[in-house]
Amino acid sequence: MKIALAHDHLNQIGGAERVVFAMHQVWKDAPLHTILYDRNKIGDFFNSLEIKTSLVQKLPFSASKLRWYLFIIPFAMGKFDFSGYDAVISSASAFGKYVKVPRGCVHFCYCHTPTRYLWSEPSTYIDEVGGNFLIKKTWPFVLEYLRKQDLVASEKVDYFIANSKFVAERIKLYYKRDSNVIYPPVCTTGYPKEKKQNYFVMVSRLRPYKKIDIAINAFNRIRAKLVIIGSGEDLGRLKSIAGKNIFFAGNVSEKKKKKILSGAAGFIHPQIEDFGISAVEAMAAGTPVAAYSSGGANETVLDKKTGLFFEEQTWQCLADCVIKMRKMDFDYSFIKSHAENFSREKFMSNIKSFVENRIDKKE
Repeated sequence: MKIALAHDHLNQIGGAERVVFAMHQVWKDAPLHTILYDRNKIGDFFNSLEIKTSLVQKLPFSASKLRWYLFIIPFAMGKFDFSGYDAVISSASAFGKYVKVPRGCVHFCYCHTPTRYLWSEPSTYIDEVGGNFLIKKTWPFVLEYLRKQDLVASEKVDYFIANSKFVAERIKLYYKRDSNVIYPPVCTTGYPKEKKQNYFVMVSRLRPYKKIDIAINAFNRIRAKLVIIGSGEDLGRLKSIAGKNIFFAGNVSEKKKKKILSGAAGFIHPQIEDFGISAVEAMAAGTPVAAYSSGGANETVLDKKTGLFFEEQTWQCLADCVIKMRKMDFDYSFIKSHAENFSREKFMSNIKSFVENRIDKKE
């Protein structure tokens, strides 16, 4: 059985990239096809994979200015040759599903979300692009073209796999396609046994949609300690509103992250995530989660058992949630065992069975 992998682009290491790596652990000989590969940002994370890049890789400034080339990405992704393969598994929140497979080859798309800037958040993306008057005027036409290309690509996928029920609903809404849910892989081992201390923690890219400012405002008001792990373009603004009780740890090693998660009194999750790997990692460390009741958190966090929900995305509601959590007695062993439902091993077993059973049926 000959399998190939495809992915949007390799210019960061996030949840989607860890999904791809777990797929590689299942199909070790499968080459990975992607728009571009930025080794300066990825380091040696994907050294064990055979990586094939598109023509965009050779274009000027493609690593830093990928948005310049959005118009040609559907063409570039469709130029990969999958002759002789039984199946292609694309990992996609944007371009991965644009691959074109030959007759007899099955295309599975592991969908992290239907492309946000085309469907659920187009106005936000246009604001982020910036640029001169001409760019802002032409950008909606570019997005409309890409939206049509995205729909065409979705129609050619044989099987959609969603990373959560929340994403499955979006796939149905935007692509009019059914999907099967296979939760993404989470590292649930290697967390040290630490005594719970008087601080809370977040692990996130520092971007506006992550709603880190809500957490900062809440912790400023209740004067509780908050450790924020991660980096991003919103760092300057967030530091400007943070009190002395807020500590920005930046990017830390996996070992240090696990230690911080294990010792925290709670994990803060104020954003809407398609799944939310970091929240599950916190539970794997035995740490309860204060979560906004939306998105993937509704599928991973058990209210009053592995965490506590708040219903409005405001600092006031989050502050109230944290105050309540401080008074609760959680069963940390139960929290850890619950996280095992989302382990890397379970993901690998589930996706292997799903893919190979359907290839066998087609044959």
